[in-house]
Amino acid sequence: MRYWIGLVQMCLLAASASVVCAQSGKLVIAHRGASGYLPEHTLEAKALAVAQGADFIEQDVVMTQDDQLVVLHDLTLERTTDVNVRFPHKARADGSFYVIDFALAELRTLRVSEGRTWQSGKAVAVFPERFPIDTGNFRIHTLQEELELLAGLQKSLKHKVGIYPELKSPWFHHQHGKDLAKAVLLVLRDFGYVSASDAVYVQSFDYAELVRVKTELLPQLGMQLKLVQLIADNDWNETYQKTAAGEWIAYDYRWMHSKQGVETLAKTVDGLGPSYAMLLQSTPQPAPPSAAQPALATDKSQPNTFMQWAHAAQLQVHPFTFRRDSGQLPAWANSFDELLNFFLYDVGVDGVFTDYPDQAVQVVQQHEGKQ
Repeated sequence: MRYWIGLVQMCLLAASASVVCAQSGKLVIAHRGASGYLPEHTLEAKALAVAQGADFIEQDVVMTQDDQLVVLHDLTLERTTDVNVRFPHKARADGSFYVIDFALAELRTLRVSEGRTWQSGKAVAVFPERFPIDTGNFRIHTLQEELELLAGLQKSLKHKVGIYPELKSPWFHHQHGKDLAKAVLLVLRDFGYVSASDAVYVQSFDYAELVRVKTELLPQLGMQLKLVQLIADNDWNETYQKTAAGEWIAYDYRWMHSKQGVETLAKTVDGLGPSYAMLLQSTPQPAPPSAAQPALATDKSQPNTFMQWAHAAQLQVHPFTFRRDSGQLPAWANSFDELLNFFLYDVGVDGVFTDYPDQAVQVVQQHEGKQ
């Protein structure tokens, strides 16, 4: 409790100095909260993101064994919790611990950590410069609890903030007999998010599910919400689809990278969420003799035509994920500010997903001050 009170005090102090929304048409979206400073998708990281002036806060949503909605990026628990210590017997054959195999009461006993990997049985931080791994008393929370927190902070800080929930792998939940999309929409409706004018975007990598949301679930529930199609590289194996023969195969995103594909997406969604590298030209580079195909490198000076297609189709573009950590900046960017300025004002994206919302807010405010 003392830790939580201290965090709130810190947020209030930050808010008094910096809680000013971008309010320029350029959106700052806090990726998993202020996850560059505190463990991702914790209530503490969300409170800090609000205090830092983010326009929208992201929520990745997955479902538990007992049909509760929790805010967590992965379908599995081992990257960000101590599940392997508390429930070692609940690992599946692949060695992972799946949220969907746990009741909410069990998940509440887990401690949440900054993300880490395992090397020779030892935990190693994914981002060594961030909050120390396996420290603090962070916990998993429900979608309802987060929406209550954000509503309360909007009132107390006098700062309007939107929400940006992701339907995390609906196809996986369908495999387990669970309707994640409908459950999330029902919670959003309970909190008053029902109109396209409300400060909410619902996003997913699963195109088929977004079509279902648009044509079936929203009309059924009397809702009209803005939808965003997230775009993955095929080798991420982000989404699977069921063939006519009943086989689950990896989804092919290549059709989305064309003018016709963007025009097709515009019939269903209001925005697109590509990786920011997808907005740059790919240029052939010399390949080693053993390589079957030339390597590709992005060139800052050559944005591709994706933005033109998207804006012509009246679609917002909110690329991911802008990070300043060591090794995360592309070779051509001399600083994080340069990276943000280039995409916001040269490429012309409508918003950015970032782990460092305070710095993105400052970039927007500084640019607007120059106008």
